[in-house]
This record gives sequence, C-alpha cells and structure tokens, in this order.
Amino acid sequence: MASFPRLRFLAIAVIFHLAYIYSIFDIYFVSPIVSGMRLFEIERPPSSRAPADRLVLFVGDGLRADKAFQSHPEPYPKSDGDLVPRPLAPFLRSKVLEKGTFGVSHTRVPTESRPGHVALIAGLYEDVSAVTTGWKMNPVNFDSVFNRSRHTWSWGSPDILPMFEHGAVPGRVDAYMYGHEMEDFSGDAVVLDLWVFDHVKELFAEAKTNKTLGDALRQDKIVFFLHLLGLDTTGHFHRPYSREYLNNIKVVDQGVKEITELIEDFYRDDRTAFVFTADHGMSDWGSHGDGHPDNTRTPLISWGSGVAKPELYPGEIAPGHDEYSSDWNLNHVRRHDVAQADVAALMAYLVGVEFPANSVGELPLSFLAADLKEKAQASLVNAQGILEQYRVKEEQKMATELKYRPYKPLSEGGLTAERRVADIKKLIESGNYEEAIEESAALMKIGLGGLKYLQRYDWLFLRALITVGYLGWMAYALTTVIDLHVLHGKVKPSRTLGGTIVFSSVLAALYASFAISKSPPTYYVYAFFPVFFWEGVYARRESIAEGRKQLFGHVRSGASVVSLLFNTAIYIAIIVSLALGYIHREILTGLFVIGAFWPLAYGFSFLRQHAALSTTWFLSCLAMSTFTLLPAMKTEDVNQILVGGGLMVLIGLVYLLFEDYILADFSRPTKQSSPPQNHFSRALLGVQIGLTALAMVVTRSSAISLQAKQGLPRGNQIVGWAVLILSLLMPLAYRLVPSNNSNTHYLHRLLIIFLTCAPTFVILTISYEGLFYVAFSAVLVSWVRLEHAIYRSSPSPPPSPEGTDHRPLTLPDLRTSLFFLVLIQSAFFSTGNVASVSSFSLESVLRLIPIFDPFSQGALLILKLMIPFALISANLGILNKRLGVAPSALFMTVMAISDVLTLYFFWVVKDEGSWLEIGSTISHFVIASLLCVFVAALEPVSGVFISGLEVEKGDGDRKIQQSVGKQEKGNGVLSNGHQKGNGKAEASI
Repeated sequence: MASFPRLRFLAIAVIFHLAYIYSIFDIYFVSPIVSGMRLFEIERPPSSRAPADRLVLFVGDGLRADKAFQSHPEPYPKSDGDLVPRPLAPFLRSKVLEKGTFGVSHTRVPTESRPGHVALIAGLYEDVSAVTTGWKMNPVNFDSVFNRSRHTWSWGSPDILPMFEHGAVPGRVDAYMYGHEMEDFSGDAVVLDLWVFDHVKELFAEAKTNKTLGDALRQDKIVFFLHLLGLDTTGHFHRPYSREYLNNIKVVDQGVKEITELIEDFYRDDRTAFVFTADHGMSDWGSHGDGHPDNTRTPLISWGSGVAKPELYPGEIAPGHDEYSSDWNLNHVRRHDVAQADVAALMAYLVGVEFPANSVGELPLSFLAADLKEKAQASLVNAQGILEQYRVKEEQKMATELKYRPYKPLSEGGLTAERRVADIKKLIESGNYEEAIEESAALMKIGLGGLKYLQRYDWLFLRALITVGYLGWMAYALTTVIDLHVLHGKVKPSRTLGGTIVFSSVLAALYASFAISKSPPTYYVYAFFPVFFWEGVYARRESIAEGRKQLFGHVRSGASVVSLLFNTAIYIAIIVSLALGYIHREILTGLFVIGAFWPLAYGFSFLRQHAALSTTWFLSCLAMSTFTLLPAMKTEDVNQILVGGGLMVLIGLVYLLFEDYILADFSRPTKQSSPPQNHFSRALLGVQIGLTALAMVVTRSSAISLQAKQGLPRGNQIVGWAVLILSLLMPLAYRLVPSNNSNTHYLHRLLIIFLTCAPTFVILTISYEGLFYVAFSAVLVSWVRLEHAIYRSSPSPPPSPEGTDHRPLTLPDLRTSLFFLVLIQSAFFSTGNVASVSSFSLESVLRLIPIFDPFSQGALLILKLMIPFALISANLGILNKRLGVAPSALFMTVMAISDVLTLYFFWVVKDEGSWLEIGSTISHFVIASLLCVFVAALEPVSGVFISGLEVEKGDGDRKIQQSVGKQEKGNGVLSNGHQKGNGKAEASI
C-alpha cells in the first residue's frame, strides 16, 4: 500500500461517493412507473353519458392557496376606495360560493413545475431522481389524462407542454407554445398569460369557419389545458406579496372568466367541467422546491358539469377549515382538501376516460355531483386501478425472488385482491352503496400500502450493504492516510490465500444472488465497494498496528489517557454538532464563538507573542458567527451589496499601501525582509481592484433598473459579463510577472485569489453575502497564520523519513482537519441553507441572464457557491506547505472523517411524513456525501493555487527549528506527545 498512488485514491473516493449517492434512489425512491396494466373505467350503458363531454384545466403556475383566496387592496390604486381590501379573483370566488367545490391541493416535494404537472395530469408522484433526468421531456413514458382523452389542446410554456405531447399517442395532444425569449424576468410576466388567453380565443374563432376543427371540438372526451406561467415568473422576481404578483392574480382571474364564458357560449350545452389549480406554491422569498407549506398548498376549484355545488353552512364554520383559511372569508363554505395526484382521478372521472395507468390518486367523491351508486362504482374502479399496479409489480418481484414474501393484507386469510373486489361488487349489487364506498376506500389504502411494500422490499438488505460500504470506506481511507502520511509506506500489505478466498467468496455469493434476482446493475456496484475496502483494510492490518504505535505509543500515563479521551469526546461532539447544524444553522454560531477563544488554550505567553494575530482571529470568528443568525431567505438590498464590495476594494487598497509591512509578517520591514517592488504586479492588483469597483457600479445600476421594471440595459449586461470573465482570467496575467519574493509570498497569492473572485461575488449577490465573503476570507487567513504559529511554538514532531521532505502526520493534525471540516460547513450554510433549493434567489443572475434559462442561471448560482470552496482550498494548500506535511495529507484526513456525517444522514432519510422533512433529509444526505467529492476536487485546485509558492525557510522543515518558541506547561496545548522531560503526553485533538 506504500506505493498506492494518491490520484488513484482520490479517483476511488469520487467514484464511490457518486455511486453511493444514487443508493437512496434505489432504496427510498424507486420509480413507481410500471407497464402492462389493464385500464379501468366506469361501465355505463350506451344511453348513459359521462358527467361531462369536455374538461378545461387551468394551472396557475406558482399560485399559493392563500393568495388566491385572501382579500388585498387594489395593487395599483387609483382612489381611496381602492385601498379597501377585496378579493383579487372575484370570478373564481363566485364559483366557490355559488357553482362548484373548492379546497386545497397538497403537493409533494420537489415542489417544481415538472413533478407538479405530472402529479396533476398523470396522477403519479415521480420519484425524486426522475427530476434530474429532464424537466421538459419524458425521462420515462408515463400515462396521463391527456393520453386517455380523445384529443387535448394545450397552450403555455415550452418547458411543460412538450412532455405531455410527446408522452401521448402521436397526434393526440396539440401544443401551442410561446418562445423562450418571452420568459423574461425583467419584464411584466402577465404577457405570458395574456398570450395563452389570446391563442385560446383564436382557436375558437377559427373553429367558426373551419368545419374540421369545429367538428373535432364538438367531440366528447376532449380536454383543454391552459398553462399560466406568469404568476411563477412574477413571484420569482417580485415575491408573492408584491403588487405585481397580486395584479397577476387579477389578470389570471379575468382571463379564466373570459375563457369560461367563451367556451360556454361556443357549446351552449352546459356539458363542460372546469378545474382551476396550481402545480406548486411559492415562498415569501419568491422561491419553491422544498416542502415549506407555502410551496405545498395550492388552490383547487372545480365547477361545471358533473361537479357538486358548494356545501354552505350559514352562520357557522364549515368543516375543513383551520387557522390557515381563517382570513379567506369562506368559513361558511365547506373546504375539501385533496392530495395533488387526486386531481388526475377527478379529471378522468369527469370527462369519462380511463384512470391513467400509473395513477395513485384517490377520487375525491365530495367533488362529484353524483348519486351514491355512481360514487360507489367510481370508487371501486379507482381501487381496481391501484390494485392492478400492485398485481403487475408483485408478479415482477415474484419472478426475480428466490423466496418471495407476499404482502400480508392481500394474502392472509384468503382476502386476496380478487376476493375483496368481488365482495365490494356484491355490496353495490345489493344497494349497500355507503358500505361499498368505505370498503373501496379501505382497499385503496391497502393497495397503496402494497405498492409501498414492494418498493421497500429490499430496504433492509440494501441499507445494511450501504452502511457496511461507508464504514469500509472510512476504515480504508484512514488506513491509507496512516500508510501514506504516517508510515510513509514502509510497511507493505500482507495478503493471505485464506483472506483472498473469503473476500472473493463473499463477492461471488452477492453477485450470484443479484443475477438470480435480476437486480439492477447498481446493486453490483454497491456490493463491490464494501468487499474491496474491507479486503484492503485486512491486507494492511500490520500498517494499522504500526500506525497505532506511532500515533498513540506515547499515551502511557493516566493523565495522557484522560487527555486523549477528553479531546476525543470534544472531537466527536463537534462532528455531532455539525450534523445538527444542517437543521439548526445557529449551531455554527456557537462553534465560531467557542472557536474565537481557541488561542487561550495555549496560555498567556502564546497570546503575548501573537497578540495581534489572536485578536484578528477573535474578531473574524465573531463576525462569522453572526451570519448563521441572519435569515437564510434574503431580499435584495443594494446598500448591503455596496458595503460588501466597498470592503473588498478597501482591502485591496490597504494591501497596496502597506505591502512591505504585510509581507514582512505584519512587522516593520528590514532591508533583508523588504521585498523589491514589482510595479507590473502592483498594476495588475490595481486592475483587479478597479474591476471590483466597476462591478459595484454596474450591479447597482442593473438592480435599480430591474426593480423599476425597466428591464436589464443591454450595456449593463455586456459590462457585467465582461467584468465577470476578465476578473476570473486575471490570474493568468500574473504569469507574465517576473518572479520575486513578493510574488511568491503566500499572502500576496491569497490577495490575488481574493480579488479574482470579488467582482463575481459582487455581481451575484443580493444581500449580505459580500460581507460574508470578507469575513470568511479573514477567518481563513487568520486560521492559516494561527496554525503555523502554534506549530512553530510546539515541540518538534518526528523527523521526516529519508527520501521525503514531508513530516509524518501526528494527532494534532486531526485538529487541523476538524477545523477545515467546520469551515467547509460554514461555507455551505453561512449565507443560506444550501440544503434547500428554495434558498436561492434569481435576482443576482438576472443581472446577467434576464431570460429564463434554468441551466445557465443554475451554472451562475453554482459558480457563486463554489467561490468560498476555492478560497478554503487555497488556504489549506498553503497551510499544508507551511506545516511541512504532504500536499494531500490533510485533504485525505478530512475525506476519511467526513463520512461520519454521510452515514448519519443516510439513516435518517425519509420517504414519508411532511414534505419538508422528506426534502430536507434527501438534500442533507446528498450534501454530506458530496462533501467528500468536493474535498477530492479541491486538492488539485489547491495545487494550482499554490504552485510556485515559497514559504519562509524552515516552515516546512522543523529539523532546523528545534527551539523556536516555548511551550506553556499545563495549559492544555495541542501537542504531538514528544515533550521531553515531563513524561506527560498531551494528546489533544
């Protein structure tokens, strides 16, 4: 193992973690889509018609339930009377009060447009992984109400309509879409909805002169779908409490009114059913995606042919209401809540088509204007469709299992699905309709439970396998660190024939079982890694024993054992607190406040010698502690942007003015320490400072223009892109600078990196993120300097082995790795909750890309997120060099310990409960797992940043610095256990 290549280790780390991230989708989120089911619909005599001949579906993309029903003042008042709150959707409200049934449709995570529309129209909840395979087109072919219809006409966004057009029988769905260029966040998004309404009117106007079209429109089982994106676009930029969003509600309500009247006038037969709803809601910060109630509660209003009239309770509070709807002034009208997938079942029933093949929705009987017999028959058909999915999935599972364990509620006591259906049919035939409805509802619950049972069939085995894999990785990584950076490869691997046979047999047995069960290819990958890792650990058992002696051999006295246990407890407590910090960001505040007093652990002598450095560390830690107390959701604040940018410019100017003093380690430079001036290098620094200032000017101008709804000036967009690109390319210009002491000084290099990213952080920030950037940079520089000062003042570590310039790792280096882990977590969570996709705001990227482009805009957001990690990689690389350890030593140590968090979050992933909990647990696991990938990627980045860097003579070679500094006795300093004379080995971590 001594010659195990470092890059190979990093490659294994990346491949392993990417493969195991996918495991939660094989375990918790298996795709619900299967094929080969029979379709069911209500059997009616030829003379009997469906409740409606046609159905109109309006989807107000991004419309929150409360905003749809609350009263607000006129968004653009023209008189004092307009300031009196009134319903902004009077037409839809009239349907609630007089014509139809209403309630709240509860969505699932992710609360995004694609999965929301799939649930509404197909009746199934796509597994979370399907969202990553494509937003516009079908990653898999699912059935839908549109596909069941005789014909569907749809109008709206090119991001939604194609997946239903291409997923249906060819020619069955017509899609009329505007161009992407119309999705301009800088303009008034009501034009998107007006476009839809105008084109619907054009179709019906053409039908009056086009006989073919007119005949097609007069068929039964047809659907009209109006996708109204204006609300979502307006809410993203202006927030759902803005007058722009509220005015958009008025526009939608008026458009729905006009289309309803148009259709009723065209047909004049009262045979049209209408459904108005939304795919998801929107948070107060103009975002969605997670499980926050503002994102999961959407309005549902249905009226027309086949729909029940409102249930009124004059003078009292009707059933279904709670505090959420208390200010809607609808308390006397019964509220009927449904799950979002139930809407597909409702539409299929109303228009008289089969329930979509993969629908798991339960028909909301309270919405139906039907007698008990009709409801009982519809409920049974609904149950049969769900049971049919269970039958197909069970047959597939039985065909691949050596010993299948059936689902007990549908197998024990002879109560099979067929028997239960037959019993319900008898109840209907005998006129016991209410009992039949109850039994059908219970059977649907059992069927859905059976589907969940089959999806979770392999849970126990897979979770155990993944757990063994993560534990194997941590053991393997620690073994590698010991072998490479503690023992420097002097102990060779020791493999035995018996060990090879055992591990090979285990892998062969697992693969054989997968082949018999026809398991997915990913199962083979999941099984390979645990065997590979544990075999590697076993082969290096001698390295582990030798490493234990070198790291812990000095722990002999009772005091040293107590010290080791105490510091181990602190280490574990900090890692546990980091896990909790994913949920409660304030924990990071506590860690920084405690960390601010870290230099005290080295005694007053150390503080006197490094008073300025300790003070800088203390103040920067306190500054960092404030950010996790601020709200994760932010609104645009130009003043805060300018303050942050101003501090970045000020730091650059201060460096130019006091360069000699700074590069002389913040002391008065002597002739020997004073570096020669390099005017070209200083000119480049001036250019970087100027680009940051220019970024402030153009960002302010763009933000003001966008806030005024004047669009993004073309010149601002060009200048913004130019500043962004030029600033990121500036480090290349320094290659032309002649090499001297100042250009290779680590502080000079860190300033170049800081100013390189500063304009980007100005342009892509909306609030206090620029202040975080400054504080985070100050903490990192202080940390690097403080670690180096502690290293210089501590006893000498073991000498570097012959043939290498790098000293072995010691126990105190674990502390450095832990600090790195805390800092990288703070980079994730200090300016928001990266674990929630709805914590991102579009204002920043709109200054560069005002037209909706999720991939380009997402790339800019990721660029902004990566900047703190670039900073921390550069600082850790410099610290590696100053401490004299191998370039990858600390990186690899962090990679070994970080998966404690990953394994914890793996076991707390949820696939049921509140949508907020489900979404949070998924994202926490993914982030924790990607952390190791980040660290692996940061190491080569660090190598680029520190290439050509020179540290002070002796920094990396303690053999010539035996007596630098004195250790304060009894102060709990973190040492390596090589103190001479006192017999007490401090094993602080």
